[in-house]
Amino acid sequence: MPADGTTQREHDLLIAIDGPAASGKGTLARRLAAQYGLRHLDTGLTYRGVAKALVDTGQPLDDEVIAERAARALDLGALDRTVLSEHGVGEAASKVAVMPAVRPALVDKQRAFAATPPGAVLDGRDIGTVVCPHADVKLYVIASPEVRATRRWREIEAGGGSADYAEILADIERRDARDMGRADSPLRPADDAHLLDTSEMDIETAFQAACKLVDARMAAGNGD
Repeated sequence: MPADGTTQREHDLLIAIDGPAASGKGTLARRLAAQYGLRHLDTGLTYRGVAKALVDTGQPLDDEVIAERAARALDLGALDRTVLSEHGVGEAASKVAVMPAVRPALVDKQRAFAATPPGAVLDGRDIGTVVCPHADVKLYVIASPEVRATRRWREIEAGGGSADYAEILADIERRDARDMGRADSPLRPADDAHLLDTSEMDIETAFQAACKLVDARMAAGNGD
């Protein structure tokens, strides 16, 4: 293992992680990127970035031409997770994300990010099925709606906020139905994805399980 703690490999590595909201895929993606010396992209932030750009410049959220232009101009290196995680940005992003022209514009950028050395970890809803169908490793991370709602509730409470568990659970179930039922790029596991159910796992256990899958794929690729 190199001195920086990353794992040695002979070629660029691409890891695709999909799953529903609050399944733990984002935290897992960041841990894996650090472990293997890869770049990381939370693709959900790209839609929020477009929405934030429109709001900041006083542009309408219902003009597809303007939204597509903002999507193609988006700088993926300037995405601020803290700012883009605000509730208001999420509400705006939900309006932008349904525009047919916005998704392919962002997918182009996401694919370019994935193709840039030294490799990348992308997480989202359609990475293994649409954005990076030829990824070296595909993970589909799930957890029960109740577990995910509890995680989200604890996160809000730990941050000093207040939230109603029942409302969070209802929102997660609505998002699941919307994401899995949409006509364009629905949330579903790729045929060759590894299912990782984190309902009974802490992040360290999930991380170690994911590392075993990645290491096995790397060993197979290197002919070990």
